[in-house]
Amino acid sequence: MATDHSVHAQGHQQGGLWDGAKEPFKASYGKLMMWYFLLSDAFTFAGFLIAYGTLRFSSATWPVPDFVFSSLPGGIHHKPLIFVTIMTFVLIASSVTMVRAVQEGHRNNRKGIVFWMALTIVGGLAFLGCQAWEWTTLMGGEHMTIKQNPFGTHTESGVYLDGDGHDIKAGDSFKAGQSYLIHKHDGHWAPLKYKTETGEVKTQQMGPKAFGALFFFITGFHGFHVFSGVVFLTIIMFNVWSGIYVKRNNGNEMVEKIGLYWHFVDLVWVFVFLVFYLL
Repeated sequence: MATDHSVHAQGHQQGGLWDGAKEPFKASYGKLMMWYFLLSDAFTFAGFLIAYGTLRFSSATWPVPDFVFSSLPGGIHHKPLIFVTIMTFVLIASSVTMVRAVQEGHRNNRKGIVFWMALTIVGGLAFLGCQAWEWTTLMGGEHMTIKQNPFGTHTESGVYLDGDGHDIKAGDSFKAGQSYLIHKHDGHWAPLKYKTETGEVKTQQMGPKAFGALFFFITGFHGFHVFSGVVFLTIIMFNVWSGIYVKRNNGNEMVEKIGLYWHFVDLVWVFVFLVFYLL
C-alpha cells in the first residue's frame, strides 16, 4: 500500500501522469479517429488499384485509355482524356474551396464557412454529374458492362472483311496493338470477321472482362465516397449556419474533420486517374 501511494504521489508530482483527457499528438480524439479511418480506407483503395495494375500488365491485350475515354458531351469524339481532365480540375478546385472553409472556421466566420462549403458541395455534385455522364456513355453508347468489354487491342495485323466474309473493305486494315471498339466498325453491335496477314479468317474477340468490372467497381467506389462527402458537407454546413458549433467553442472542428475527408477523396482520385486514364 505504501508503495502504491508513493507511485501515485510521484505521478502527480511529475505533471499529472494519471490525469485523463490528454490529447495525443496534440490532436483531438475526433481528428485522430478520422486519420485512422482515412488510413484504413487508403489501404482499401491501394488493394483495388494494385489488383487492377496486376491484371493490366499481365494481360496480352488491354484497352487503350486514349481510345476508350475520348468522347465529350454534344457528340464530340476523338478528344482523348479532355473530359476526365475537366472532372479532375473540378474536384481539385473543390478541395481549394474546402481549404478556405476550414480557414474561415478557425476565424469563427459562419457566413464564410457556409459560402465556401456551398461551393465545395457544388464542385462535388458537378463531379458526380460528370461521372454519371461518363458511365451512361460507356454503358448506353458503347455497351460496356461489368461482364462485357467491347474495347480491346489487336494482337496481330490484318484486314476487316465485309458481311459475307469474303470481300475485303478498302482501307480498313489494322496493325497489331491498334485499339478497337467492336460495334462501331459497321455502326451496329456485332463482332466482325477479319483476315490476318497469313490469310487466316478470325472473329474479333471482346476485350478483357476485367477492365469493365474493375473500372465500374473502383470508380463507383470512389464516387460513393464523393457522394457521402457531399451529404456530410451539407449536414455540417447547416449545423454551422444554425450556430451549433459556436457553442462548442472548438474552432469549428467538424469543418476541419470533413475537410480531411474531402482532401483524401481528392487525393485518391489522383491515383485512380493515373491508373485508369493514363496507364
